Amino acid sequence: MSKAIVSMMNVDKIYGENHVVKNMNMNIAEGEFLTLLGPSGCGKTTTLRMISGFELPSSGTIKVQGERVEKKEPYQRDVNTVFQNYALFPNMNVYDNIAYGLKVKKVPKAELHERVMEALKMVQLEGFEKRRITQMSGGQKQRVAIARAIINRPKVLLLDEPLGALDLKLRKQMQIELKRLQKKLGITFVYVTHDQEEALTMSDRIAIINQGRIEQLATPREIYENPKTRFVAGFIGEINLLESMVLSVDGDTAVVGTEVGKATVKIDPKKKIKATDGVAVSIRPENMKFSKKPVEGFSIKGVVKEKIFVGNLIKMMVDLNDGTEIKINRFDTSDLAEDGELVYLYWDLDKGVVIKEKNLVDTDSVRDIEGGDPDEEE
Repeated sequence: MSKAIVSMMNVDKIYGENHVVKNMNMNIAEGEFLTLLGPSGCGKTTTLRMISGFELPSSGTIKVQGERVEKKEPYQRDVNTVFQNYALFPNMNVYDNIAYGLKVKKVPKAELHERVMEALKMVQLEGFEKRRITQMSGGQKQRVAIARAIINRPKVLLLDEPLGALDLKLRKQMQIELKRLQKKLGITFVYVTHDQEEALTMSDRIAIINQGRIEQLATPREIYENPKTRFVAGFIGEINLLESMVLSVDGDTAVVGTEVGKATVKIDPKKKIKATDGVAVSIRPENMKFSKKPVEGFSIKGVVKEKIFVGNLIKMMVDLNDGTEIKINRFDTSDLAEDGELVYLYWDLDKGVVIKEKNLVDTDSVRDIEGGDPDEEE
């Protein structure tokens, strides 16, 4: 079990009548890259600011390296923050921007110089010491901001959408560079973004936040392949979501009924699903199959509406009788049906994820990291 370097226990943040963060429970492992992901206004930046000390929680406990910090000033915590606008000094050159924090701490000149040059090398900006900030590109400014943060050797680096101002090509390059840098430094990164692909690309784990609550906290693969709630299923990547009712259960399989037919699904015994339960079945477009003849255990059918070419794949859109649009993704045009053709839809049993909605904190994932039980009382 990994050791937690940051723990949040029963943390709430309320602004007037606005309950922004609700009973947040989360353990962040030492040396991991954890991303807070969610739509605008979900509470992810507020969560980051409470860890950094720029916001104080209304209630709850926040620990860094086992020490309570929720009432401490930002400079009293062993964390540094990189903001979206970089917050660099435009009247200083690159060297002085990076050295600023050490100068304030009155670090000896020889050590200061050595650490600045080391930080420049880490972010691949050697030779840029005398360059003025106003003469640098967005990607270079972002690297300067990171160098200024890591030069203080924090245990935790907090990044609030640091790539948001970059163009798409540079953003993708910087995603790879940031991940490599994090692995090289061994520093814990807590990263905020609303970009799903960015989170999947960079993270060791992702916390999906919706309306101030963590809906799922798990690895990118687990979240993509086994979403726990309708929100997570719909927020990460493309999804086909079929609202259903459980008709019967036999061991680890069940038959569900939708408005347009029946299907067979595999179920997790831990979810305690029983007949008459309302559930949603999620199937990724790449896992949706079709046949021109009925398939045993499935009776959902529809008509091919159109095919859309999107570069590396083709999307086939199928309309069901109730107006639901099903997406099927393929790489090969020969593995598609013709427009207007009737097709029967099915999937491998382990590719259809049954979601039984629950509004609970993802406590199983919280306890994966040693350092704070979500039910702990201080």
